[in-house]
Amino acid sequence: MRILVIYCHPVETSYNAALHTEVVQQLRGAGHEVDDCDLYAEGFNPVMTREERLGYHEVPSNQLPVQGYVDRLLWAEAVVFCFPTWCFGMPAMLKGFFDRVLMPGVAFDISDPHNVKPSLTHIKRISAVVTYGRPRWTALFMGDPPRKSITRYMRLLTGGKARVDYHAYYHMNVATPPRLAAFKARVGEAMARFA
Repeated sequence: MRILVIYCHPVETSYNAALHTEVVQQLRGAGHEVDDCDLYAEGFNPVMTREERLGYHEVPSNQLPVQGYVDRLLWAEAVVFCFPTWCFGMPAMLKGFFDRVLMPGVAFDISDPHNVKPSLTHIKRISAVVTYGRPRWTALFMGDPPRKSITRYMRLLTGGKARVDYHAYYHMNVATPPRLAAFKARVGEAMARFA
Protein backbone atom coordinates (compact mmCIF):
# COMPACT_ATOMS: atom_id res chain seq x y z
CA MET A 1 0.00 0.00 0.00
CA ARG A 2 1.20 3.55 -0.71
CA ILE A 3 1.14 5.40 2.62
CA LEU A 4 1.72 9.08 3.30
CA VAL A 5 2.89 9.61 6.88
CA ILE A 6 2.33 13.19 8.02
CA TYR A 7 4.42 13.94 11.09
CA CYS A 8 4.29 17.22 12.99
CA HIS A 9 6.54 17.90 15.99
CA PRO A 10 9.50 20.29 16.23
CA VAL A 11 11.67 18.30 18.67
CA GLU A 12 13.67 15.35 17.38
CA THR A 13 14.15 13.91 20.89
CA SER A 14 10.45 13.98 21.82
CA TYR A 15 8.21 11.02 22.54
CA ASN A 16 6.30 12.00 19.41
CA ALA A 17 9.53 11.60 17.44
CA ALA A 18 9.94 8.10 18.88
CA LEU A 19 6.35 7.25 17.92
CA HIS A 20 6.93 8.62 14.43
CA THR A 21 10.04 6.48 14.00
CA GLU A 22 8.10 3.41 15.17
CA VAL A 23 5.26 4.14 12.74
CA VAL A 24 7.56 4.48 9.73
CA GLN A 25 9.72 1.46 10.62
CA GLN A 26 6.76 -0.84 11.18
CA LEU A 27 4.95 0.26 8.02
CA ARG A 28 8.07 -0.22 5.89
CA GLY A 29 8.79 -3.52 7.64
CA ALA A 30 5.31 -4.68 6.65
CA GLY A 31 6.18 -4.03 3.00
CA HIS A 32 4.34 -0.76 2.45
CA GLU A 33 5.70 2.06 0.29
CA VAL A 34 6.00 4.99 2.71
CA ASP A 35 6.34 8.69 1.93
CA ASP A 36 7.52 10.16 5.23
CA CYS A 37 6.44 13.81 5.36
CA ASP A 38 8.01 15.61 8.34
CA LEU A 39 6.40 19.04 8.18
CA TYR A 40 8.95 20.73 10.44
CA ALA A 41 12.01 19.15 8.80
CA GLU A 42 10.67 20.08 5.37
CA GLY A 43 10.00 23.67 6.45
CA PHE A 44 6.33 23.54 5.49
CA ASN A 45 4.80 27.03 5.65
CA PRO A 46 1.41 26.77 7.38
CA VAL A 47 0.38 30.35 6.58
CA MET A 48 -2.13 30.87 3.80
CA THR A 49 -1.28 34.08 1.98
CA ARG A 50 -3.74 36.73 0.87
CA GLU A 51 -3.19 35.67 -2.75
CA GLU A 52 -3.85 32.02 -1.93
CA ARG A 53 -7.11 32.88 -0.21
CA LEU A 54 -8.24 35.08 -3.09
CA GLY A 55 -7.54 32.22 -5.52
CA TYR A 56 -8.75 29.44 -3.20
CA HIS A 57 -11.64 28.40 -5.47
CA GLU A 58 -9.69 28.70 -8.74
CA VAL A 59 -9.07 25.05 -9.64
CA PRO A 60 -6.39 23.97 -10.59
CA SER A 61 -4.26 27.11 -10.16
CA ASN A 62 -5.09 27.13 -6.41
CA GLN A 63 -2.82 24.09 -6.04
CA LEU A 64 0.35 25.71 -7.39
CA PRO A 65 1.73 27.07 -4.06
CA VAL A 66 1.60 23.59 -2.48
CA GLN A 67 1.74 21.39 -5.61
CA GLY A 68 4.34 19.04 -4.17
CA TYR A 69 2.18 18.26 -1.14
CA VAL A 70 -0.92 17.89 -3.31
CA ASP A 71 0.91 15.38 -5.51
CA ARG A 72 2.00 13.38 -2.46
CA LEU A 73 -1.54 13.26 -1.10
CA LEU A 74 -2.96 12.21 -4.47
CA TRP A 75 -0.31 9.46 -4.73
CA ALA A 76 -1.29 7.92 -1.39
CA GLU A 77 -3.77 5.12 -0.76
CA ALA A 78 -3.57 5.70 3.00
CA VAL A 79 -2.61 8.54 5.34
CA VAL A 80 -1.14 8.17 8.82
CA PHE A 81 -0.91 11.27 11.02
CA CYS A 82 1.50 11.50 13.95
CA PHE A 83 1.25 14.62 16.13
CA PRO A 84 0.79 16.05 19.64
CA THR A 85 -2.32 17.85 20.84
CA TRP A 86 -1.62 21.41 21.98
CA CYS A 87 -4.33 23.57 23.57
CA PHE A 88 -6.83 20.82 22.66
CA GLY A 89 -6.08 21.22 18.96
CA MET A 90 -3.57 20.05 16.40
CA PRO A 91 -0.32 22.04 16.09
CA ALA A 92 -0.56 25.19 13.96
CA MET A 93 1.80 23.62 11.41
CA LEU A 94 -0.59 20.71 10.86
CA LYS A 95 -3.67 22.94 10.88
CA GLY A 96 -1.95 24.98 8.18
CA PHE A 97 -1.44 21.80 6.16
CA PHE A 98 -5.18 21.12 6.39
CA ASP A 99 -5.97 24.73 5.41
CA ARG A 100 -3.55 24.94 2.48
CA VAL A 101 -3.59 21.41 1.03
CA LEU A 102 -7.13 20.11 1.66
CA MET A 103 -8.61 22.56 -0.83
CA PRO A 104 -11.15 22.60 -3.66
CA GLY A 105 -10.04 20.36 -6.51
CA VAL A 106 -7.93 18.26 -4.14
CA ALA A 107 -10.00 17.22 -1.11
CA PHE A 108 -13.44 18.17 -2.37
CA ASP A 109 -15.33 19.38 -5.45
CA ILE A 110 -17.23 22.58 -4.74
CA SER A 111 -18.19 23.37 -8.34
CA ASP A 112 -21.80 22.97 -7.19
CA PRO A 113 -21.84 24.67 -3.75
CA HIS A 114 -25.18 23.03 -2.93
CA ASN A 115 -23.73 19.58 -3.51
CA VAL A 116 -20.09 19.48 -2.37
CA LYS A 117 -18.49 16.15 -3.27
CA PRO A 118 -15.52 14.43 -1.61
CA SER A 119 -12.42 14.05 -3.77
CA LEU A 120 -10.09 11.91 -1.63
CA THR A 121 -11.99 8.77 -2.60
CA HIS A 122 -8.69 7.03 -3.46
CA ILE A 123 -7.75 7.04 0.26
CA LYS A 124 -8.78 3.69 1.72
CA ARG A 125 -7.20 3.94 5.20
CA ILE A 126 -6.64 6.74 7.69
CA SER A 127 -4.84 6.39 10.98
CA ALA A 128 -3.51 8.75 13.62
CA VAL A 129 -1.08 8.48 16.52
CA VAL A 130 -1.76 11.38 18.87
CA THR A 131 -0.62 12.46 22.33
CA TYR A 132 -2.46 14.67 24.80
CA GLY A 133 -1.07 16.46 27.84
CA ARG A 134 -4.29 16.19 29.80
CA PRO A 135 -6.57 13.26 30.71
CA ARG A 136 -9.24 11.95 28.36
CA TRP A 137 -12.13 13.58 30.22
CA THR A 138 -10.73 17.06 29.59
CA ALA A 139 -10.36 16.32 25.88
CA LEU A 140 -13.95 15.08 25.82
CA PHE A 141 -15.10 18.18 27.71
CA MET A 142 -13.43 20.33 25.04
CA GLY A 143 -14.99 18.26 22.23
CA ASP A 144 -11.68 16.57 21.26
CA PRO A 145 -11.21 18.53 18.00
CA PRO A 146 -8.15 16.55 16.81
CA ARG A 147 -10.03 13.26 17.04
CA LYS A 148 -12.97 14.73 15.10
CA SER A 149 -10.67 16.20 12.44
CA ILE A 150 -9.19 12.76 11.76
CA THR A 151 -12.10 10.39 12.36
CA ARG A 152 -14.87 12.55 10.94
CA TYR A 153 -13.56 15.29 8.62
CA MET A 154 -10.81 13.27 6.92
CA ARG A 155 -13.16 10.30 6.54
CA LEU A 156 -15.85 12.59 5.08
CA LEU A 157 -13.35 13.70 2.42
CA THR A 158 -12.96 10.06 1.34
CA GLY A 159 -16.70 9.74 0.81
CA GLY A 160 -17.06 8.03 4.18
CA LYS A 161 -15.45 4.88 2.85
CA ALA A 162 -11.99 4.92 4.42
CA ARG A 163 -11.37 2.76 7.46
CA VAL A 164 -10.13 4.92 10.33
CA ASP A 165 -8.31 4.19 13.55
CA TYR A 166 -7.14 6.64 16.17
CA HIS A 167 -4.39 5.77 18.66
CA ALA A 168 -4.38 8.28 21.51
CA TYR A 169 -2.18 8.54 24.58
CA TYR A 170 -3.79 10.80 27.16
CA HIS A 171 -2.23 12.56 30.13
CA MET A 172 1.37 12.90 29.00
CA ASN A 173 1.92 15.23 31.96
CA VAL A 174 1.97 12.23 34.33
CA ALA A 175 3.29 9.60 31.90
CA THR A 176 5.62 6.90 33.19
CA PRO A 177 8.30 5.11 31.12
CA PRO A 178 6.48 1.74 31.30
CA ARG A 179 3.20 3.27 30.10
CA LEU A 180 4.92 5.14 27.28
CA ALA A 181 6.74 1.98 26.23
CA ALA A 182 3.48 0.01 26.27
CA PHE A 183 1.68 2.57 24.12
CA LYS A 184 4.57 2.68 21.64
CA ALA A 185 4.47 -1.11 21.43
CA ARG A 186 0.70 -1.05 20.75
CA VAL A 187 1.22 1.53 18.02
CA GLY A 188 3.99 -0.58 16.50
CA GLU A 189 1.77 -3.66 16.48
CA ALA A 190 -1.06 -1.70 14.85
CA MET A 191 1.28 -0.40 12.11
CA ALA A 192 2.74 -3.87 11.53
CA ARG A 193 -0.82 -5.11 10.83
CA PHE A 194 -1.81 -2.04 8.79
CA ALA A 195 -3.89 -3.03 5.78
